[in-house]
Amino acid sequence: MSNHTVYQSPFAGRYASKEMQYLFSEEKKFQTWRKLWIALAQAEQEMGLPITDEQIAQLKEHATDINYEDAKAREAIVRHDVMSHVYAYGLQAPDAKGIIHLGATSCYVGDNTDLIIMHEGLELLLNKIAAVLARLKQFAMTYKDMPALAFTHFQPAQPTTVGKRASLWAQDLVMDYETIEWLLENKKLLGQKGTTGTQASFLELFDGDSAKAAEIDERICHKMGYDNWFAVSGQTYPRKYDTQVLQALSGIAQSAHKFSNDLRLLQHKKEMEEPFEKGQIGSSAMAYKRNPMRSERMAALSNYLISDTMNPALTASTQWFERTLDDSANKRISIAEGFLAADAILDLYLNITDGLVVYPKVIEADLRKELPFMATENIMMDAVKAGGDRQELHEAIRVHSMAASRQVKEFGLENDLLERIANDDRFPLTLEDLQARMNPSLYVGRAPEQTVEFFTNVVDPILEKHPEAAALTAEINV
Repeated sequence: MSNHTVYQSPFAGRYASKEMQYLFSEEKKFQTWRKLWIALAQAEQEMGLPITDEQIAQLKEHATDINYEDAKAREAIVRHDVMSHVYAYGLQAPDAKGIIHLGATSCYVGDNTDLIIMHEGLELLLNKIAAVLARLKQFAMTYKDMPALAFTHFQPAQPTTVGKRASLWAQDLVMDYETIEWLLENKKLLGQKGTTGTQASFLELFDGDSAKAAEIDERICHKMGYDNWFAVSGQTYPRKYDTQVLQALSGIAQSAHKFSNDLRLLQHKKEMEEPFEKGQIGSSAMAYKRNPMRSERMAALSNYLISDTMNPALTASTQWFERTLDDSANKRISIAEGFLAADAILDLYLNITDGLVVYPKVIEADLRKELPFMATENIMMDAVKAGGDRQELHEAIRVHSMAASRQVKEFGLENDLLERIANDDRFPLTLEDLQARMNPSLYVGRAPEQTVEFFTNVVDPILEKHPEAAALTAEINV
């Protein structure tokens, strides 16, 4: 059937990277199933069950060449995906078909594979977060000393620097990095627990030997590269784990959305903007426009991902006893698309920060319009030190500020606050004295030092773990 006549997920054709798409592909899934079946057979052989080296060798020979058509034909008959692939594997490894999946349930391959794929997905995201942090560091160090108008409530407030603002974006991502790093440091497999989590089938296989039934978990997990597994479970790993993972992905979305909001507001003010390619069209009607397409897409995908976290939460909270199957269809979609969305968001973040455009003259002009208001506290302190009354001076500045603000807002005139103060005898300062105080760098506090300290002490240790991150790039499909 033509690709133009069937639905295709935008994540596949438009948003997510090939690396993340592969993790949720059929090939990755079914090859991991076969690795788990091999690990199971090897563990059972080591623990005394009559499984031969020849059988294991035959399983290994066909670990990656999945006979999909055989599995598909079988599933049309038995309506069971795992048993269809057990059957297909047996066709390729006929000497071993009798021991494939021995003692296991479907969740042995299904759930362990889901956990492995999620963990590999988290590792990919961790590396991309590091790549974005590397770009933000480069940007912040370049502009750490450049004063800029800061905002509270989106109203002009005490100045910051362009670099310090970037450190706030990076701080959010550091929190996401730490959350994902914790998940990976504490990652677990399900192991082999049986139909209700009691390992009864293995107790039967090992003639009632409880120690051997317990040991099978350890052996399988070590063969799959894991040091830990869930100590107890029903048939599945706890579905609450999916909620923890999706909440970590939601954290990425929250951080990215905040960045996209800030950047779009700055682009509206013409202080900064996202990359805009030479032939890019901003609007089909208004040819002059430079719409923030990347940031808007980032916000849209972030909204999707944040809302997606409800799916595993609902699934985990409504499971019945040792398991029900109403987790399957929802989980199959929500987990995969959650990872694909997070991947796409970080690619956008990386692409944008790789080409951020700054307009220093606009930034300076915007700040200087408001700087007289920002300087009033210092002006008042100087006047007090010269013998003035603090309360009286405070009221005078309030009155002058309101009048100057009215000139700007109602009549579109320049801010004349300094002239008003210079003409007020209660302030022993000339206009030249006041203008000398209009150096924006006098009002940014420790912003430059904070920026250097943050990236040196907090971000650099992360980047040292990802030496390849600085070279990562991301192309965006527009």
